[in-house]
Amino acid sequence: MNPGFDPEEIAVLKQECKAERSSFIHVEDELEEDEEENNEHAHVQFVGFYKEKEVIYDALIYTLRLHHSTLVYDAALERLKKVMPNYVSLDERPENYVADEEQDEEAELLLTEFIEEIEENEEITVREHVETDETFDYGIGLEVGLNKTEINDKTINDFIIRFNAGRIQLDPTLYAFSGSEEQD
Repeated sequence: MNPGFDPEEIAVLKQECKAERSSFIHVEDELEEDEEENNEHAHVQFVGFYKEKEVIYDALIYTLRLHHSTLVYDAALERLKKVMPNYVSLDERPENYVADEEQDEEAELLLTEFIEEIEENEEITVREHVETDETFDYGIGLEVGLNKTEINDKTINDFIIRFNAGRIQLDPTLYAFSGSEEQD
């Protein structure tokens, strides 16, 4: 049985939320230990209903700008791999990988060019979304992209209130961002 549907687990989360005086708790991610102040995404858990049963939702909530930049980077990396099939990206390298500085430098330049090209041509657009993962290993997984400049506790709480009330209204507008906007 999925532990996110277990009444005891749900009761524990409710107690944690009550202790925090919040409708949710932040989940500590290993990847976030390195990050300093993060305001573009949050990993949270909260109690809600799914098919008329109480459940724990495990939600990743992020800005559309972050979602867009991730998709742009992934598309640019795919193009780079077509031009340099032997290149291994930094996040895919095994511990024993021997770096080739010249190749890495060339790859970085090409990657930057591809990113700029994709952004300039607005090849990738994003819109607000809520994706549900019913096969998640702990409760129900949610991926939430919101058109907000930052993801803070108020934004998260507002989302949870609307989500649990069945009143989510997503902006259907398609957005594209460019790296130069981040520097403004």
